[in-house]
Amino acid sequence: MPQYKAPLRDIRFVLHELLEVEKHYARLPGGADLNEELVDAMLGEAAKLIETVVAPLNRSGDEEGCTWSAEGVRTPKGFKAAYKQYCDAGFTSLSADPEFGGQGLPPSLGLCVAEMAASANNSFCMYPGLTNGAIACIGTHGTAEQKKTYLPNLISGTWSGTMCLTESHCGTDLGLLRTKAAPNADGSFNITGEKIFISAGEHDMSENIVHLVLARLPDAPAGTKGISLFIVPKFLPAADGSVGKRNAVQCSSIEHKMGIKASATCVMVFEDAKGFMVGEPHKGLRAMFTMMNVARIGTGMQGMAQGEASYQGALAYARDRLQMRSLTGPKFPDKPADPIIVHPDVRRMLLTQKAFAEGSRALAYYCGTLADVVYQLPGSPEAHEAEKMLELLTPICKGFMTDTGFESTNLGMQVLGGHGYIREHGMEQLARDGRILQQYEGANGIQSLDLLGRKVLANGGATLRTFTNEIDAFSAANEGNAELKDMALELRKLTKEWHELVGNILQLAIKNPDEAGAASYDFMSYSGYVTFAFMFARMAAVAQKKIAAGSSEADFYRAKIYTARFFFQRILPRTRGLVQTMLSGSENLMGIADAHLAF
Repeated sequence: MPQYKAPLRDIRFVLHELLEVEKHYARLPGGADLNEELVDAMLGEAAKLIETVVAPLNRSGDEEGCTWSAEGVRTPKGFKAAYKQYCDAGFTSLSADPEFGGQGLPPSLGLCVAEMAASANNSFCMYPGLTNGAIACIGTHGTAEQKKTYLPNLISGTWSGTMCLTESHCGTDLGLLRTKAAPNADGSFNITGEKIFISAGEHDMSENIVHLVLARLPDAPAGTKGISLFIVPKFLPAADGSVGKRNAVQCSSIEHKMGIKASATCVMVFEDAKGFMVGEPHKGLRAMFTMMNVARIGTGMQGMAQGEASYQGALAYARDRLQMRSLTGPKFPDKPADPIIVHPDVRRMLLTQKAFAEGSRALAYYCGTLADVVYQLPGSPEAHEAEKMLELLTPICKGFMTDTGFESTNLGMQVLGGHGYIREHGMEQLARDGRILQQYEGANGIQSLDLLGRKVLANGGATLRTFTNEIDAFSAANEGNAELKDMALELRKLTKEWHELVGNILQLAIKNPDEAGAASYDFMSYSGYVTFAFMFARMAAVAQKKIAAGSSEADFYRAKIYTARFFFQRILPRTRGLVQTMLSGSENLMGIADAHLAF
């Protein structure tokens, strides 16, 4: 079983050296006191708890799973106590509003803790992760009374949260949902309907569960324009803020799944359950997207986290497993065979895992700093610009990072050979737990349509141009740098090509909208590889400066430069095939008759 160790050195590198977060924090409310020492101490404490309390429950939680009964859902042994320790240590309140008991720290720091929790135990991290989304949604769109009633308990972890979106007949097409909201004389609503795939919809770790439910009012227009959002608590809050009367909401069953078995995935039934509207009528989907965007960045981070855990397990095994001799002669002549880490194909797999983990971490944390500005400087010009950039990068973060995360877990299994397929080594669990990430919070096909259609084509590539201008400025500054010149020139070519692809797809889509759909997934993957390349070039530039300054950690920084070169030379060329398939048109997909697919 992989023994998870939080990659604190690399986390510190991305925060302090790549993103220079101290300068970033200084412009945020209360951020002036956040120095490197304080941040590192907080992350160190989180790592200790996660490594010693959360990680040991990963395998046992997978084996036991959650248990449903008419009385409720029981989480695996040890989860309830670990959750209490996690909450008591303050990790559910890190980024929340101090007015309601939060610590007021930037959301980007909460993302770092969430990464460690997800690598250690992906099922466990689902519970506080969903609650964070509920906090963001109510904090942004709730009334003063709703915030006062729900936020203190959600922030402390005493209560937990969910988001209840989809139904069995509609999947991602929420315009088809049927759950009803009937108004009451007292301003509340009776919510009736059934929701599926509700993570943490029922469990035994918190006193109350606050469901955020999408439903339709009696006069609602059809489609997504007729959806409203409601708070529907499992127990109605009493006047003093404690748990009161049981509401008419029940978990009718839990799903039997491929992975994340210790995370309760529930079918929730609402039978005239009392609910309270969040935001304005018929604008619930917009309010819910506050929660969904937080969740999508978190999901992308979970993909990276599974890949990181798999890399750690694969690397340890490759250093220890003896098999065959190196092609260039024995490297360990005192042993009967060489460790498999000397073989080129094993190096290929390990370096791919390493590159995906480090590229993903840089992108996720960069998105975290954008979220800091959006949520902590609302209404400011900086927040407006950060929000546009975050909207562009969120589908890349969610879609591409879960794709590469799953690829990484499969590579981890392959490094172990037959042992990777055996349960006792834990590698197959990481693959199973990571597979769902490509499907939930909007399947990656939906992410690709969102990226190409809404975030790029809809504004003629204007937001993309803002991002590529940033990349081009970096390239221009480093084209005279002998060590980075090749990377800078390649980035310049890629940003030019990126916009040419947008123009070509737009022209094709004007004549036939299927052309955009046919190109979208390849476009998302292309965008991911180019974005990672930018992150790696920036990391290499930082590492080069540290080496030149005589750092005592020169080996760490050399590894950064080497990994960047590996990415540019071995992984980035995947974009060549993506360009070809992206521009091959929709006929090779749509031309075959539906009936002919059966032959």
